Amino acid sequence: MTAAEILSMAAFDEGRRAQAFPSFGSERTGAPVVSYCRIDDKEIRTREPVMVPDAVIVQDVTLINQVDLFSGLSPVGFILINTSRSFEELGLDDLYSRFVPSHLATCPATEIALEHFQRPLPNAALLGAFASLTGEITLSAVQKAIRDHFVGVVGERNATAAAAAFDVIEKTTKGSNHAATN
Repeated sequence: MTAAEILSMAAFDEGRRAQAFPSFGSERTGAPVVSYCRIDDKEIRTREPVMVPDAVIVQDVTLINQVDLFSGLSPVGFILINTSRSFEELGLDDLYSRFVPSHLATCPATEIALEHFQRPLPNAALLGAFASLTGEITLSAVQKAIRDHFVGVVGERNATAAAAAFDVIEKTTKGSNHAATN
C-alpha cells in the first residue's frame, strides 16, 4: 500500500491525477495484499479495482505460482518483479512471447533495500525501477515523494535505493532489451 501511495504522490507532484487504494483478501497477518494506483492526465472518477492494468509490480516473487498476477494485462503492459532471478529462472519465459520484451524486468529490490537501508523493504527501490522501466513517472518525482513520505535519514536512504534500482533497470534490462529488439 505504501508504494501505491508514494507513486500516486509522485504523479500528483508532476501535475497529474492519481489515486491509490488497497484490496485486502483474507484478514490474516501476512496475507497477500493487492494495491492499485491509477495515474491519468484527466480526472479519475472510478474507484473500483483495476481489472485491466497497464503495469504490474510483483513485490513478493512467491506469489507468481499462487495467483494469476498478469490477468488482464495488455500485451503492451509492463511487468516488474522483485527478484535477482531472470524470467527464465522463474519459469516465466513464455511472457516474452505474450508481452513486449522491453516491458519486462526483474530487479533485486530487496537486496538494494538491504544495501542502502539495511532493511528488506523493497518499496522505494521498486518505484525507482518502475520509473526507469515505464517512463510513466520521473525518478526525481519518485524521490521527492519518498522524501515527503519518509522524512530525514529514512527518506534519504529510500531515495538512494530508488535511484540504485533505476540504474539497475537502465543498465541491464533496457540495454539488453534494446539490443535484442533493434
